[in-house]
Amino acid sequence: MERIWLKQYPPGVPADIDVNQYPSLVALLEESFQKFRDRKAFYCMDKSMTYGELDAMSLALGAYLQSTGMPKGSRVAIMMPNVLQHPVATSAVLRAGYAVVNVNPLYTPRELEHQLKDSGAEAIIILENFATTLEKVLPKTNVKHVIMGTMGDLLGFKGVIVNFVVRRVKKMVPAFSIPQAISFNDALAKGRSARFTKPQLGPDDVAFLQYTGGTTGVSKGATLLHRNILANVLQNDAWLQPAIEGMNKDDEFLVVCALPLYHIFALTACFLLATRAGGSNLLIPNPRDIPGFVKELKKYKVASFPAVNTLYNGLMQHPEFKDLDFSKLVAANGGGMAVQKPVAENWMKVTKTPIIEGYGLSETSPTLTCNPANSDRYTGSIGIPVPNTLIAIRDDDGNDVPLGEPGEICAKGPQVMAGYWNRPDETAKVMTADGFFRTGDIGVMAPDGFIKIVDRKKDMILVSGFNVFPNEVEEVIASHPGVLECAVIGVADSKAGEAVKAFVVKKDPNLTAQDVLKFCATELTGYKVPKIVEFRTDLPKTPVGKILRRELRDEAQKAAAA
Repeated sequence: MERIWLKQYPPGVPADIDVNQYPSLVALLEESFQKFRDRKAFYCMDKSMTYGELDAMSLALGAYLQSTGMPKGSRVAIMMPNVLQHPVATSAVLRAGYAVVNVNPLYTPRELEHQLKDSGAEAIIILENFATTLEKVLPKTNVKHVIMGTMGDLLGFKGVIVNFVVRRVKKMVPAFSIPQAISFNDALAKGRSARFTKPQLGPDDVAFLQYTGGTTGVSKGATLLHRNILANVLQNDAWLQPAIEGMNKDDEFLVVCALPLYHIFALTACFLLATRAGGSNLLIPNPRDIPGFVKELKKYKVASFPAVNTLYNGLMQHPEFKDLDFSKLVAANGGGMAVQKPVAENWMKVTKTPIIEGYGLSETSPTLTCNPANSDRYTGSIGIPVPNTLIAIRDDDGNDVPLGEPGEICAKGPQVMAGYWNRPDETAKVMTADGFFRTGDIGVMAPDGFIKIVDRKKDMILVSGFNVFPNEVEEVIASHPGVLECAVIGVADSKAGEAVKAFVVKKDPNLTAQDVLKFCATELTGYKVPKIVEFRTDLPKTPVGKILRRELRDEAQKAAAA
């Protein structure tokens, strides 16, 4: 396969890199812990943590996890926002020889139960703010060990005040009872005196189970091996070099980590990429609090700012954003959803740094393509394949289509997952005979190798970079006693890119849109809850009775254009 895109590579970026430089992700982490001991690794709420401290704490927590008797390869769930405990927990789980199951802390009990059962997680490291959700499902899962963190755990004396405000003033910790839980700081203390046994880890050991809807509504764990994540960290590192070259060697490589660390984009592009480079991450626990976020940014001179379109846009609406100091910014990477042209142009005007758009999925660790890091403008494309990566544009029969023709984006490379956890049937649906992963996105490759996404093959809805699968939302709505049938589609939304719209046929004539939304909010994370509910007397169907979402989408698009 001819890699026509290589001609577009900036000088110094190789077509292929050695992705086998480390036997495991742990080897990369431990190399950085030793090499950059005194450097700051993380900042959060005015507290910092050095690489040396991260090394010591993750080793202690790893020893504690081993002391529970869990065998190598066991799954440990992490359910936390961006706080200092998160990187400590992730490093600890990996170093102890276990696999990390990343969990969205805003999950409802139904969503959490599915993920814990499906992954077979035996332990969970969670923040007390979300413990009430865990309490509801714990007896139905395989989880035997619960480590309970608080917002203030690693903040020193300030932590006492933070916990008081979080619990008593803001009332952000609903009542819960999990008697067997051990506190995060107690687990650290016990681990310091416990014996740590360094596990034998290789490239084919499982590092992360990254849950995604895939092509159907059931959330599945993309099995990411040590070598998958390692490859993508090294690919991103090589790709970013042209942007970093201009940096002053004494400047701190500070990455804004406002994307949630449970999301693959933040895991690779923030945490692991900065660790590899000896840089630091500024953790933002609640990026929705834009005034608080802007206030935080005032204290630092950031070098890298990965984000999704909605976050860039939200920040720029704040009156004080234009006064921030972006003199050290060398890279702004847009991903997770399409970057809109007005947002990219506005960002460039204010920060003097273009948004470099990339593309990837949970199944691909995530990066597959990216615009060159030395680009000086917004291109409107998702860029070109990164090193060691092949992209083919194929028709429904698996044949390559001519350049300039639309087809499904299919990818092959060392960052592609090993498959869906315990779901060989689902894995078979997305992997081709010649080893390509079918993304479900429809794209067009130009003669120079640049790719544009034109449509999605799957019915997936993309809300602010998060996947919403109509099947899942429909299943919830259909379980309401007042609903006869329903269909869910994505409609254009100026803020989130897309919003969820539900079409509902009533069984109970008194059912209101408010009833539907309220019901959804108890079963679904916020971004999956429909924004619009439209009642219909019937829904368009195929001769065999399958609801035609495509027809509803076309209708909605025509109405929006009118």
